[in-house]
Amino acid sequence: ALFLTLAGSFAFQNIFVNESANLFDAAASLGYPSSFLWQRGISLYYAGRFEEGAAQFRKDAEMNSHDTEESIWAMLCEARFLGLEEARKRMTHVEQDPRPVMRSVYNLFRYGKHAGGPRVLLERTAKEVGGSKDTFYAALYLGLFEEAQGHTDDSREWMALAKESAYARESSDYMASVARVHDLLRSRGS
Repeated sequence: ALFLTLAGSFAFQNIFVNESANLFDAAASLGYPSSFLWQRGISLYYAGRFEEGAAQFRKDAEMNSHDTEESIWAMLCEARFLGLEEARKRMTHVEQDPRPVMRSVYNLFRYGKHAGGPRVLLERTAKEVGGSKDTFYAALYLGLFEEAQGHTDDSREWMALAKESAYARESSDYMASVARVHDLLRSRGS
């Protein structure tokens, strides 16, 4: 099952998102703990399997109540079939994430346009020279936030900042691949 998760990650990173989702599904069916398959949820999101993606992220959130990302990705999936405002109302409550930038991201997604302070902080962080990890994550999630609102051009601008950051170029962080795959898929119209 572990081999299938590695193959699923490799497939996703090489823009074979449907194959990636299927490989993660196979890993889960062979007993890999599905509550640890957050990468599967991302593949499901990009494969358009939003209800399954939301369920995956909600299960992940049960195991890690301090990580805002599962709550945010569940909301992103649910926004596709419930609408943004309803998905926001259903967002999983997360205990305080130890990462300050992710606390701001969570507040932006949770409170939307009423989250002026977090939005300003994230925009400032995303534009910092040097392209740190925080710069990358701020730009990535601003891009996803704009996409959830239907602001395609703004989403592409933030996602370009994320994928071109020094952190994304030099890191083996899976989320750096997400920014790159997101950008490629959206430029194809997928």
